[in-house]
Amino acid sequence: APPPRSLLHLLSNTKFPRLLCSSLPGDITQKGYEKKKAKLLGPYIPQIQNVDPSVQQTPGPSSDPAPSPDAGPSSSTRHHRSHRSGGARDDRYRSDIHTEAVQAALAKHKEEKMALPMPTKRRSAFVQSPVDNCTPPDTSSASEDEGSLRRQAALSAALAQSLQSPDYWINRSLQSSSTSSSASSTLSHGEQKSQGPAQQPQLSLLADVLAHTRIGNVSVPPDVTSSTSQDRGSRVDMPPIVRGMSREQSRSSMLDTADGVPVHSRVSTKIQQLLNTLKRPKRPPLSEFFLDDSEEIVEVPQPDPNTPRPEGRQIIPVKGEPLGVVSNWPPALQAALARWGATQAKSPALTTLDHTGKPLYTLTYGKLWSRSLKLAYTLLNKLGTKNDPILKPGDRVALVYPNNDPGMFWVAFYGCLLAEVIPVPIEVPLTRKDAGSQQIGFLLGSCGVGLALTSEVCLKGLPKTPNGEILQFKGWPRLKWVVTDTKYLTKPSKDWQPHIPTANTDTAYIEYKASKEGTVMGVAVSKISMLTHCQALTQACNYCEGETLVNVLDFKKDMGLWHGVLTSVMNRIHTISVPYAVMKACPLSWVQRVHIHKARVALVKCRDLHWAMMAHRDQKDTNLSSLRMLIVGDGANPWSVSSCDAFLNVFQSHGLKPEVICPCASSPEALTVAIRRPGVRGAPLPARAILSMAGLSHGVIRVNTEDKNSALTVQDVGHVMPGALMCIVKPDGPPMLCKTDEIGEIVLNSRAGGTMYYGLPGVTKNTFEVIPVNSSGAPIGEIPFTRTGLLGFVGPGSLVFVVGRIEGLMMVSGRRHNADDLVATALAVEPVKTVYRGRIVVFSVTVFYDERIVIVAEQRPDASEEDSFQWMSRVLQAIDGIHQVGLFCLALVPANTLPKTPLGGIHVSETKQHFLEGSLHPCNILMCPHTCVTNLPKPRQKQPVGVGPASIMVGNLVAGKRIAQAAGRELGLIEDQDLVRKHQFLSEALQWRAQTDPDHVLYVLLNAKGVAVSTATCLQLHKRAEKVAAALMERGGINTGDNVVLLYPPGIDLIGSFYGCLYAGCIPVTVRPPHPQNLSATLPTVRMIIDVSKAACILTTQLMMKILRSKEAAASVNIKTWPTIIDTDDLPRRRPPQIYKPPTAEMLAYLDFSVSTTGMLTGVKISHAAVSTLCRSIKLQCELYSSRQIAICLDPYCGLGFVLWCLCSVYSGHQSILIPPMEVEISLPLWLSALSQYKIRDTFCSYSVMELCTKGLGTQTEILKARGVNLSCVRSCVVVAEERPRLALTQSFSKLFKDLGLSPRAVSTAFGSRVNLAICLQESVLPTRLLCVSVCFRVRLVERGAPQSLPLTESGTILPGVRVIIVNPETRGPLGDSHLGEIWVNSPHSASGYYTLYGEESLQADHFNTRLSFGEPHTLWARTGYLGFVRRTELLDASGDRHDALFVVGSLDETLELRGLRYHPIDIETSVSRAHRSIAESAVFTWTNLLVVVSELAGSEQEALDLVPLVTNVVLEEHHLIVGVVVIVDPGVIPINSRGEKQRMHLRDSFLADQLDPIYVAYNM
Repeated sequence: APPPRSLLHLLSNTKFPRLLCSSLPGDITQKGYEKKKAKLLGPYIPQIQNVDPSVQQTPGPSSDPAPSPDAGPSSSTRHHRSHRSGGARDDRYRSDIHTEAVQAALAKHKEEKMALPMPTKRRSAFVQSPVDNCTPPDTSSASEDEGSLRRQAALSAALAQSLQSPDYWINRSLQSSSTSSSASSTLSHGEQKSQGPAQQPQLSLLADVLAHTRIGNVSVPPDVTSSTSQDRGSRVDMPPIVRGMSREQSRSSMLDTADGVPVHSRVSTKIQQLLNTLKRPKRPPLSEFFLDDSEEIVEVPQPDPNTPRPEGRQIIPVKGEPLGVVSNWPPALQAALARWGATQAKSPALTTLDHTGKPLYTLTYGKLWSRSLKLAYTLLNKLGTKNDPILKPGDRVALVYPNNDPGMFWVAFYGCLLAEVIPVPIEVPLTRKDAGSQQIGFLLGSCGVGLALTSEVCLKGLPKTPNGEILQFKGWPRLKWVVTDTKYLTKPSKDWQPHIPTANTDTAYIEYKASKEGTVMGVAVSKISMLTHCQALTQACNYCEGETLVNVLDFKKDMGLWHGVLTSVMNRIHTISVPYAVMKACPLSWVQRVHIHKARVALVKCRDLHWAMMAHRDQKDTNLSSLRMLIVGDGANPWSVSSCDAFLNVFQSHGLKPEVICPCASSPEALTVAIRRPGVRGAPLPARAILSMAGLSHGVIRVNTEDKNSALTVQDVGHVMPGALMCIVKPDGPPMLCKTDEIGEIVLNSRAGGTMYYGLPGVTKNTFEVIPVNSSGAPIGEIPFTRTGLLGFVGPGSLVFVVGRIEGLMMVSGRRHNADDLVATALAVEPVKTVYRGRIVVFSVTVFYDERIVIVAEQRPDASEEDSFQWMSRVLQAIDGIHQVGLFCLALVPANTLPKTPLGGIHVSETKQHFLEGSLHPCNILMCPHTCVTNLPKPRQKQPVGVGPASIMVGNLVAGKRIAQAAGRELGLIEDQDLVRKHQFLSEALQWRAQTDPDHVLYVLLNAKGVAVSTATCLQLHKRAEKVAAALMERGGINTGDNVVLLYPPGIDLIGSFYGCLYAGCIPVTVRPPHPQNLSATLPTVRMIIDVSKAACILTTQLMMKILRSKEAAASVNIKTWPTIIDTDDLPRRRPPQIYKPPTAEMLAYLDFSVSTTGMLTGVKISHAAVSTLCRSIKLQCELYSSRQIAICLDPYCGLGFVLWCLCSVYSGHQSILIPPMEVEISLPLWLSALSQYKIRDTFCSYSVMELCTKGLGTQTEILKARGVNLSCVRSCVVVAEERPRLALTQSFSKLFKDLGLSPRAVSTAFGSRVNLAICLQESVLPTRLLCVSVCFRVRLVERGAPQSLPLTESGTILPGVRVIIVNPETRGPLGDSHLGEIWVNSPHSASGYYTLYGEESLQADHFNTRLSFGEPHTLWARTGYLGFVRRTELLDASGDRHDALFVVGSLDETLELRGLRYHPIDIETSVSRAHRSIAESAVFTWTNLLVVVSELAGSEQEALDLVPLVTNVVLEEHHLIVGVVVIVDPGVIPINSRGEKQRMHLRDSFLADQLDPIYVAYNM
């Protein structure tokens, strides 16, 4: 090889580790490389071997079943095979220096190397899409030339030192099992201990790794994110109730640790690792956090004052040399063609190649002229009629020709010029949804194209509809297609001559250009610009008549069109066109063409240089000495310098002269911006600029001195074009001239540039009519410049340097980063076994007021999970080390799935679109929001509470605010003393009704068909109760006061058995029966309630009894120990000896068991007094009496649902129509039809029923209307729940069924809690919308849709006899109006206490009988455990006072305390569910201050990883929180209790115990 071409090469060679340089002789074979590697890794191998074997043999889920081609028998055959395929890495980004910088950056991370938790993926997921068998050369990297092998060896050795240190392996062993299947294969570290002493050092090392976060048996996890350690672990103030999953056990088992490492749970190990990585001090110093006042919008941190500033003087515009005057220059391009067509008809104009690279045909200048004439004549005269031609001069015409058919394209292009219609060359659309085809539609629309020219072959290949017409492409205008093959053209008549005017400012052709957002616009080039541009190129490139030019670029646009189609005809050049398809099959074809035709000029891109270099060994005799110019079309890419150098190194021995390499810079708007002129033999080669990356990120030019790792080496792109004037202006804001040492956008004034974006005057003005201003803001002159979209500077000797493009520019926290630079860094993380080199894109998305960087790459099918993750984590470190910027997201997608541009590159804007829509379908993803989101508000300190024991109380004011309390109306005295006596106990009320009104129907039960399957009159119910009571006394041997479990489906049997228990003096406990199809999940809860309530007996149906004793039941519980089971289906007609009457009303009536939202099983004791006051209160509120009918569609097992189903009718005498929710699941319209059929005024339902109707019937209102369903009779429809009203659901229900006559005011909500089953019920005054700032515990009203606001609605009217007050849960003092606090309630129908196994009375008293710390210390209150506030409204209530509305915000147990603020899971979940259409349900909880989001995936498993970034984005945007872990699970995994509430704590326990079998778990860094 020749001596190094610059100082840089010298540097790079000295910098490699000595050990390696000495150990790698010239050419190393694969075998030698393996040996070397083994030797270098020697010291670490023993460590690797005693790691649990599952670590090493786990193949990634995406591993291909087919053996990989690399598994050839010997390395030599392998080499041949790979070269024959002409393989090639798209090494355009390769540079030794850079690769090495990356290694150094990675080595720096070595000291603080943490085990990053690897994501967990279910094995079945993501079957890789089959990759095309023959992968094109830009993607396969089978072939390794010596250079890259040598580099790889060097790198893997360097990496071996930095990454494979022993603790690294141990840490991997911790996570390894994550790739092995699902939850079943947890790697237990307990087993490792038993392998003998060899394991000890590993474990102790592990202990060191995790030492500073040792989890002993403490329940307070280490706090990473907030300043106050709020312990949600120990749950101190919980009532002593039975815990759902015996949480104590699950928690302690998780914490039995071996030397500080959690043993059982893989998940907790990973989260621990995640915490460790987060503890690492972040590299870039964060500027001071700002405080967010709720008014202040979050701002991006201001750049640090020490940033480098430009110091040079203001730049002076740079002039190109003047355009020479040539005597015989034609007046227009068409004139040149006419001249050559007449005088040089035999001279070759264009040679095209077939797909093997052999010449197919040669078009002479005579043929080109005659065919173009025919086409022009046909277009103007033969389409349409003489008086009404379809085309007129000046119309736009699309040219649709494939890349392998340049001949047809030339004829069409020149035919259009001769006919004076404007050609718009576009790509051939291959499928209906071709990448960007809709955007091409935008181009055709904005240019007003109605006609498309194409070849017969191409037309046949276009997608057609079944009846043979060409498909209407998405977003395209209607087009007429015209075939331009010679046989269809008409010879012009003798008298017809084309009109060839002198070039003027009319548009000649339109070239398409895709913007950063993906919009495709048409740049119009005028006739004079086209001519001048050809002249300028001829002068700059020294073109002579009759030369030969080889063109590999796309001839439809850019350099390929300007040099290969226009300038070549101007100068009668012979063009040899090498299509992309040929390059894929034979990468050397262009080099061979140059050699065979002795071509003087070649037009290529860096990619072509690489392909040729990779395949050059097959060619010994090529000679490139004929070349005087090798034009590098993308020479403006900063990474082109290494391609040019490498190509020169290889081909210098084949006659290539160093001075012929001519990089150039071009832009669709300004056409050619600058080009390096062909050099003279022996002249000194142009210099390089070695710039500091850090300087570049601040937009200044600094020669890199301090840190060679972060340097960017750029080559010049020559001088500005002849006849042009160039300035550098600031890329953002007004076009102010830059200083000499500042990077800016290049703007150009030239007669040879584009004139406008066709049909888009607005955008045109900002691009084509820019007048630069000086530092004081004054314009520097009159002449307009055109923005080129290139970023760069002018170097010494007026050489132009380009360092990037505007569209690749990303502004992150006020610093600029270039997409190409990041791609290069990612690709230098060797060895790239994981991704394809040419298929990697970088773009930024705006999340939370700043741009965030995303990298997407295609993963090789044979890359294992472990490798990919390894590669990804190293890319993160490399980019952090070299560019000092954090990545937001790194995603790998299966091979061949990214949207491609027509020439095989990756379509960036389309990829970004897919990413944001969640349709990218990655197979691996790594999010790092913790490192790169630096503009979060500061965590809040706890505010001192305004209202405390020290504040002064005056009357009902606290510190100047009205105390937040509200009350229902008085219960009043009962008029009739007779009734009091009858109704003290419900059992007596039933007997009284059976005597006075025996045939009055109390209950009607409907089935799914809407048929009343059973009814019960007062007498029938009384008789049924007697039978049950008799059976209990005889068979059950029951004593008074025993607990009896009722296990019935919703119906009248349940009611009869309930009163039977009261008659017999026992205490009924209603329990939801187990689900016969899902016994394993539902039976244990039943068993637990039976055990906890110490039930003496079970009353149930025959069917249920069989189930309880079945084999299936035995699988999940011990069926031998059931208490007595009595089946009540066919009881003998017996009457009990006497009906029990309780001695006092304080005796227990029944037990109400329910699983709360936090997964706790709570039973509360309800006394007879509470039952009768509650029934009376409901009777008053809902105006219930004997002649009324109400419909109930609720589960009758606990809470208000049970009260309405079983108790109210007997008390008030109204008729209840019972509709079991499970019947509604079978027949959705059942409930609504029943309301209409029975003309019901009042109905009660649950949220799950409302949701079923909204989702299932929302679209069918017309059908229901036709069936005669009319809801205008409904006065109130109350949703019964123990939670915040679900406003969105109730509103959509009201809107959807408005058409059926439902009054907009009918729907309202109820609110109850465990300590008091019914606090609010039924409609209230119109709901108010409010904002909750949970931040400072103060509530403010804001406009609808304000950021971070909650829409809330009042929770219903407070029941008669109920008082509520809002209390600060910490100080227990009352709070003022509109303050957020715990809702406390005082009412005669509160429950009397928890029913528990333990008699911890003190805690229980705290919940049921507690006093305020000051104010009104004598009243006893019950704590509901819910946060809410009372707000006085302007509306008046019945008594004429202003109405106090109670708003429930959410359960106190569930609130998440993060960063010093209180969040309600439901709000985060609502945001998450909106993030992607495939999220069915979601739940959130915290673990050691990390927010965990669990989402159910309703779509296909491919979409699982799409959700990770979307969920992270939406939570960050809407709640200013960073999600720590995203878990994607199957639908139905999130446990929901009978009332449709999520059991988040159960979920949390199963997640930590590794029982979820998730599809994917992503740990956000």
